[in-house]
Amino acid sequence: MSDDRNGNNPVDLTGRIVIVSGAAGGGIGTTVTQLVAEAGATVIAVSRSKENLDTHIRPLVDAGLSVVPVSADASTDEGIASVMEQVRLTDGALYGLVNVAGGAAPATWMPATRVSRADWRDLFTQNLETMFFMSQAVAAELRSLGLPGSIVSISSISGMNTAPFHIGYGTAKAALVAATRTMAVELATDDIRVNAVAPGVTATPASMTYVDDDPERDRRAIAMGRRGRPEEQAGAILFLLSDLSSYITGQTLLVDGGLNLKWTHMGADHTSLFLKDQSFREAITH
Repeated sequence: MSDDRNGNNPVDLTGRIVIVSGAAGGGIGTTVTQLVAEAGATVIAVSRSKENLDTHIRPLVDAGLSVVPVSADASTDEGIASVMEQVRLTDGALYGLVNVAGGAAPATWMPATRVSRADWRDLFTQNLETMFFMSQAVAAELRSLGLPGSIVSISSISGMNTAPFHIGYGTAKAALVAATRTMAVELATDDIRVNAVAPGVTATPASMTYVDDDPERDRRAIAMGRRGRPEEQAGAILFLLSDLSSYITGQTLLVDGGLNLKWTHMGADHTSLFLKDQSFREAITH
């Protein structure tokens, strides 16, 4: 995908339509909506909550950004159809999709032995089916129009590693990674790229429902010593959406501050907690 359509700026999305599914939670989706609109795109901002659209998306519209709020449930065929109808009514060329819709309520954290079929199905609907069928609709539309495109979905570090006491969510996010890879192969010759971002612990309104503010814990657990910010996830998404990543498809980019790199027996200085000799610890860290 050449950047000559947008001058010398491969991040310029002027003239392109990008759908953000799950745009109005006030976290990653809202930040992506703002960043992509600032890059010149017209963003179709989708949320099933009109209240959230009014709270988090309306201010972007009032600020002059090209954002079209759409109240629709992307987990239903009817909701997806209404999104695609809005795309057809909007000036510009369809180009991108960002699948942010998903997540898991605190009540879904439990031992694997307690997960019910209803729990399992709900998590797969929220985190896999929504992503897949929204991507399917956008890919079909791009194909029918002969247009290139880029689809980026949100997985999770829980889908890249183990997810103790959160097996339904972690398995759904792992399946999202598998779907991303397969769709990338099928759509590659149509010049439609399909990638994902796997966030680590990120400070969002959703995560604050079950992650408290503990800087010392963050320093112990995360190589970079802090939780991520929504704009750091959004930056990675914009990269994968834009022509900067024109030769990347089928990949899942971990954006986790090095959380996945740090073994559980490491301390805040990244040395093994089993090393009792302080002089040895100092020798290897300085």
